Amino acid sequence: MAYILALDQGTTSSRAILIDRNGRFKAVAQNEFKQHYPKPGWVEHDPVEIVKSQFDVARAAMRKAKAKPKDIAGIGITNQRETTVIWDRKTGTPIHNAIVWQDRRTADLCQQLKREGRENTMRQKTGLVLDAYFSGSKIRWMLENVAGAMDRAKRGELAFGTIDTWLIWHLTQGGTHATDASNASRTLLCDIHSGQWNDELLGILKTPRSMCPEIRGSSEVVAEASAKGFEGIPIAGIAGDQQAALFGQMCVKPGMAKCTYGTGAFILLNTGASAKISPHQLLTTIAWRIGRQIEYATEGSVFIAGAVTQWLRDGLGIIKSSKDVEKLARKVKDNGDVYLVPAFVGLGAPHWDQYARGSISGITRGTTAAHIARAAMESIAFQVADVLDTMHRDSGMRLSELRVDGGASVNSLLMQFQADLLGIPVVRPTITETTALGASYLAGLAVGFWKSPDEIVSKWKVDKRFEPKMQADQARALRQRWTMALDRSREWARE
Repeated sequence: MAYILALDQGTTSSRAILIDRNGRFKAVAQNEFKQHYPKPGWVEHDPVEIVKSQFDVARAAMRKAKAKPKDIAGIGITNQRETTVIWDRKTGTPIHNAIVWQDRRTADLCQQLKREGRENTMRQKTGLVLDAYFSGSKIRWMLENVAGAMDRAKRGELAFGTIDTWLIWHLTQGGTHATDASNASRTLLCDIHSGQWNDELLGILKTPRSMCPEIRGSSEVVAEASAKGFEGIPIAGIAGDQQAALFGQMCVKPGMAKCTYGTGAFILLNTGASAKISPHQLLTTIAWRIGRQIEYATEGSVFIAGAVTQWLRDGLGIIKSSKDVEKLARKVKDNGDVYLVPAFVGLGAPHWDQYARGSISGITRGTTAAHIARAAMESIAFQVADVLDTMHRDSGMRLSELRVDGGASVNSLLMQFQADLLGIPVVRPTITETTALGASYLAGLAVGFWKSPDEIVSKWKVDKRFEPKMQADQARALRQRWTMALDRSREWARE
């Protein structure tokens, strides 16, 4: 068997990659799918379209490599986390569109639960903050707002899943209802210390236990696929996208950190077997479970990173494609004292303001599209720096480097600015699509495609190392101005 098939189901596109024993990409296929915005702050996906797009690209990648199911040792799944699907167990029909992790419709419900005094219990058990970001409040919303859903759920007729679970259900034609520990830890329903669904949390969010998938390891054979074109392939690796990227970056020892620059930006610090609850509103999450061992990470989630570039393209029309942002930003020597805060769906870590909204500060008659582009690009680095400062305060660890990946990490201007703000090297590997790589590594270890993590570590290679060049006092001054702009975006949508 020559390959591992990685299914990388993201927020805006589905990708499939065939990966060989050297960690090289043999074939890649990708399709974007439609985003639905029913109301301001609401974001949905069609779950049926997600399955179709993911299966289509998987079959396309297999055709490119002229690979049959017998050539594939295992399937590794990585997915947009927190996005929530509920479906009928008998028919497989969703009761509602998937509610996406970016969606803010349950912000008021989360505020209500805080007033009821639920926050501390949920924080201590889940490691998460009580926010609309996570799956639990989305489940409750669907059960309370889709006609008859709560009664059907109580009768055991409905199943819940994050996107990994939804794909496994269809790969096995309804035969397996499962998730892994990393995805379960993002739901507000899982006690991360035991790695199991918790009855008190289920009760708070009015979610019958019968809806929940079985929690499995991140690197184990969960089932064999039976869907057409994938017959007999073991489903052997599952991890939420950011945990998969942490593994793909080989940040397998405590104190190692990575940032994935995707639709959002996600910074994870490996904390090993220790699940420390952050006093500064960072998240404690399960990184992965391999065998019986649970490993943890501290995480800071920035809601809008690469998505701000998509907004420049689709909303403002000042670039034709996302890759044009660096070229446009280089037309000016600095941001011209313009700061863009991309709080389109609120602010994530470490600010956690559900009611913040986007703003641009410092515009003058001399401001150009290039200044806006540069401010948008720099906003990503500012947000990442805010998170890493908080991680340092929480852990006492000062990073020696930051490993980076994801679509925006190919932007060298952004990576250099990131290193300048942080004052430490930013290291970009030769393969920046480490989300899919991590899922494939987890699957490959489970089926013996690779013998050990040490074998995989030797395959991790550096493409470029960005050393800080900016004076520390200049970086501090820029960050002070950023903080001023950030303050002007806060609480905007609160009635």
